[in-house]
Amino acid sequence: MAASNFRALEGTNRRETAVLVVAFMLLLGALGLGLDIAARDVAIVDGHLVGFPVLTIAALVFAGVQSMVSYYSGASLVLLSVHATPLTPYTNQHQILLDVINEMATAARMPVPKVYLIDDPSPNAFATGRDPAHSVICVTQGLVEDMDREELQGVIGHEMSHIADYDIRTMMMIAVMVGGIAMLSDFVYRWMFFGGFGGRGRGSDSRDNQVAALITVAVIVLAAVAPIFSQLLAMAVSRQREYLADASSVEFTRNPRALLRALQHIAKIESPLKQGTAGTGHLFIVNPREGVREDNEGFFANLFSTHPPLNRRIARLQALLGAVLPPAIDASARANT
Repeated sequence: MAASNFRALEGTNRRETAVLVVAFMLLLGALGLGLDIAARDVAIVDGHLVGFPVLTIAALVFAGVQSMVSYYSGASLVLLSVHATPLTPYTNQHQILLDVINEMATAARMPVPKVYLIDDPSPNAFATGRDPAHSVICVTQGLVEDMDREELQGVIGHEMSHIADYDIRTMMMIAVMVGGIAMLSDFVYRWMFFGGFGGRGRGSDSRDNQVAALITVAVIVLAAVAPIFSQLLAMAVSRQREYLADASSVEFTRNPRALLRALQHIAKIESPLKQGTAGTGHLFIVNPREGVREDNEGFFANLFSTHPPLNRRIARLQALLGAVLPPAIDASARANT
């Protein structure tokens, strides 16, 4: 991929990250303002807002701090959440992995990322960080043990693409912000349960009280749907980047068979990743959660998937090799792969 294309992708991801932060702050600010009105810290009097928006300011401060934390410390939080530790080449397999990462960094013309390890037998990997100079590639022990050198090149090439395209920044911030939205929504419901919506003041007339009541209902609804929509955002952003990363892996390795063999190998294994969570699932090369193989087709199946269907990704790579793909890859076909 040409340097100009990488710069274009970097610029796009910078804009997407800025839009993401603004949207995040607006969402939490709206929740805060709704809470102020519901709690009567701010009242509607004759169609005007009066009072001091304590909770709105608190929500905006929380959003700002959360955004800064996700940008500068998001990678550390993600690694902590999956119980990853720095990889030390104790074995020959670990050294081969480090050699492959050095090779792929050279091919991508990027600094060599830090390498972390998850002690789990399920083969998987992800990249995180805010830019190539502060990037991390995290792999599972299962990936190191189960993959040969060619397959490792395919997987690492895929993760290098996420780093080169600055996908890691957007995906890292989404992971942290999804958690922040879920935390605030949980606070709203706990506050409501303990009587937080009890009136501490009165509007000037029944119409103002009706408006305040409607806003209270809107806050409750927003608190319920915000975590769902933020999770759907993470899934949609992840899906659209996986195909590009697959293609870039082929470009970095100059070998379509490398990632193809790796994905086929992963498709045979049903072992979930113990440290896989809903908040970090979109980061991995394949969905790490139990019972999810991302093979379903159709709008609704894909809407709630963090990755494109695995058989579709395999089909695209097979097309690069000129192979003829069967209509679907089922369990029996995988067993014979």
